[in-house]
Amino acid sequence: MVKVVAQDPLRYVLYVDLTRKTFWVEDRSDLFDKWIGGVGVATQLLKEELKKDADPLSPDNVIVLAVGPFTSIFPIASKTVTMFKSPLTGNLGESHAGGRSAIAIRHAGYGAIVIKGASNKPVYIAIYGNNKVAIKDASTLWGMRSSITVGRVIAENEPDAGYRSILRIGRGGEKLVYYSSVITETLRHFGRLGLGAVFGSKKLKAIFISGKRELPIKDKKLYKEVYKELYSTMVESDLMKKYHDIGTSVNVLPLNELGALPTRNLQQSRFEYAENISGEYFAQNLLGRRVACSHCPIGCIHLAALREPYEDEPYFYKTTFISYDYEPIYALGSMLGVGRGEDVLKLIDLVEINGLDAMSTGVVLAWATEAYQRGLISDKETLLELEWGRTESYLKAINYIIEQPNEFYRDLAKGAYHASRKYGGEEFALTFGKNEMPGYSTGPAAYVGYAIGARHSHLDNAGYSYDQKKIGSKIDPQEMVKDLIKEESWRQILNSLVICLFARKVFKPNIISKAFKSLGKNHTEKDLEKIGEEIYKEKYKLKIQLGFKTDEIKFPKRIFETTTPHGKITKKFMEESIKAFKQYLEQAIAQEK
Repeated sequence: MVKVVAQDPLRYVLYVDLTRKTFWVEDRSDLFDKWIGGVGVATQLLKEELKKDADPLSPDNVIVLAVGPFTSIFPIASKTVTMFKSPLTGNLGESHAGGRSAIAIRHAGYGAIVIKGASNKPVYIAIYGNNKVAIKDASTLWGMRSSITVGRVIAENEPDAGYRSILRIGRGGEKLVYYSSVITETLRHFGRLGLGAVFGSKKLKAIFISGKRELPIKDKKLYKEVYKELYSTMVESDLMKKYHDIGTSVNVLPLNELGALPTRNLQQSRFEYAENISGEYFAQNLLGRRVACSHCPIGCIHLAALREPYEDEPYFYKTTFISYDYEPIYALGSMLGVGRGEDVLKLIDLVEINGLDAMSTGVVLAWATEAYQRGLISDKETLLELEWGRTESYLKAINYIIEQPNEFYRDLAKGAYHASRKYGGEEFALTFGKNEMPGYSTGPAAYVGYAIGARHSHLDNAGYSYDQKKIGSKIDPQEMVKDLIKEESWRQILNSLVICLFARKVFKPNIISKAFKSLGKNHTEKDLEKIGEEIYKEKYKLKIQLGFKTDEIKFPKRIFETTTPHGKITKKFMEESIKAFKQYLEQAIAQEK
């Protein structure tokens, strides 16, 4: 055990070896001083610990959790970054979650946690702060039907006080579904790229974190000034109002109006029942309450209250609170042709309970539905009839993905890319870098953004936003790629702090520099821009080490068939875009050498 003196905990990294059931703490000021925190530090830790040829589901894979210098000090800096090797893509995995985990990690005394090896039986890690860590038996938790129940059991059996957080997997992670998630505080998720399966492969059911350590402030007067400026901008301006009022589900109707809402596996880009699954519909008819992540004044988490009769007691009703956002609504709503808000909630609830990524689940089922209709697969594989909008079939199919009763569902549990290569239908399997698409069919920048973003996510570089700003204008592929790279480079700073990206317009370079100064650190706006560019390059160097090749970037044929707000996308445009990205990457790596 290492004794830690009373300093900023952001400098310390907790290492846990599940194979040997040991842990230790190291002072890694070298990393935090240079790479800030969050994704910047996590990239370096993963590079240090991960073998480039590691099987994602072997003990050689590594999980890194990291927080940033603004965590628990400034409002909305409430995210935890995780990095790992993704079982879904075979390359760099990165996922972020809100809730309380970031606050708990920092108050427990750490800036990052590195988890290595694998246990021979189900366990959970309990982190109490003051360098007290326990690896506990989780055999009784393994196989529980609901991830919500798992969280409650751990909460009741861990008496430690302070800022508490519980990360856990559902049956999806236990069954090694390649797109399974890790749930934190029931309502937030490390959703994308299969972190849940990595937990499951390590027999790691959960992580409990508790901390109550004080954090240092250098210039308290300046700190109060910066805090007030940030807080007032968040709550008094219109920059974040929509997130509180309706949440991200406010996107449904505008995207549908634009012709950018993926529908029935992107065979269409408008959904005739969009009003029935819109944020406005949920707010008016089903909203139960709003909640917020720790240290967030916005409260963007919207919970619907779904009231249903018990099957065998028709005069008695149960009420289930279900968190909804735009992405689950798109993936389990319009993408599957499901046009009732209540039905979408049932699908979201089942996905949540089992710990699956909603986006991947919806896109996988959309591919399977079209493949079924085209005769590429039959009842022999699906064990049921797949039809657009048939909620009961989709509920059964989700359970089959978990239970994996036959080879087809074992393949479906590996993602749309894998399944389409085996059964056919690659041209309508909507994956980018093997990751299922987000819910924006806004134009070429969105699709190029999914392809070249380090996470293959709409949050990498906001291509969807670029498209919407350019409606009615001609887009130059070289200029577009340049702008996407610039945006993604800057987001490395935001993701190293680590702030919620909903506040990206609040945390401008000047206020970030000022906030650092109140903590006794000097980062000019130019410094920040340069660090962001360097982190971006570091991530791509790691991706290349793990096997990423620009020559292997491909787009599903379907995106060239369906009209976007920019009309139909041409293959020539996309080829020119990838060529521009390849040139940038080659030059950037060459400069490093």
